Amino acid sequence: MGICASREFMGIKENVDQATVNGFGEEWSKFDQSELPERELVELFESYFSIFPWDKLPENAEGFDVGCGSGRWAKLVAPRVGRLHCIEPSAALEVARKNLIQFHNCTFHKAIVNAMPIEDAGMDFGYSLGVLHHIPDTQAAIDACVNKLKTGAPFLVYLYYALNNRPSWYKIVWRASDVLRRLISASPHKIKYIASQIIAALVYLPLARLSAIMEKIGFNVSNIPLSNYRNRSFYTMRTDALDRFGTKLEQRFSRDQIKAMMEKAGLERIRFSPVEPFWCAVGYRCSKDNSKNI
Repeated sequence: MGICASREFMGIKENVDQATVNGFGEEWSKFDQSELPERELVELFESYFSIFPWDKLPENAEGFDVGCGSGRWAKLVAPRVGRLHCIEPSAALEVARKNLIQFHNCTFHKAIVNAMPIEDAGMDFGYSLGVLHHIPDTQAAIDACVNKLKTGAPFLVYLYYALNNRPSWYKIVWRASDVLRRLISASPHKIKYIASQIIAALVYLPLARLSAIMEKIGFNVSNIPLSNYRNRSFYTMRTDALDRFGTKLEQRFSRDQIKAMMEKAGLERIRFSPVEPFWCAVGYRCSKDNSKNI
């Protein structure tokens, strides 16, 4: 977006990190999900949407996907709803257009979260998965999303967790990896890509396959780093390694922090998924709007 974005969204305080936006454009252009097995896509989708109240949506519901990326979630949401607004500030929007070309109920918007060109208080649902923790002011981003919902409409969000439910040694390992992330994410794209793929091959794959073997033997593998990839393809590992180590801005939140932000934005009846990925939560816009003005 840069200077052009400032002009396009003139008068609106931008809540965006341009380097992060550019990185996601590069990521989804490289990993457009064309090699992701359909079975795995469905499994991933269900892991995020397991708490989403599909049965509560009205007929021909209209909603939005904030940070749609390649359109991988929209691909499975679009057939279930009347209209889906795909919001993406990066070049990945063109990847989403291509991947969703068969769905005539998808509308595409190249926009930042606090400049979404959709009706305030007009949407029947919304979701944002793995995006809002990459935005400078996550609270303001959640506020902007809730502002688009009708009263009682659900909003599903996935934010990186702060490892509160992990042992101390696990957190130490993560801190070491985060130092590496900061170094790699500051590098040119070619170096970020090569480094992330090496990490995928030498770290993600061995730990994931070890977890799979140990689970079959009967061990609890929940505290083995990257064990959640034990049944995932190497393509997903490669994608997520670039996502994790190539992204400059990353924030993590505890479950209590996420709940507090959702409530401050004007969501109620908040429910968290009890299983990975952590944390995925859904809330409903309050009948009496408690959100702050945005």
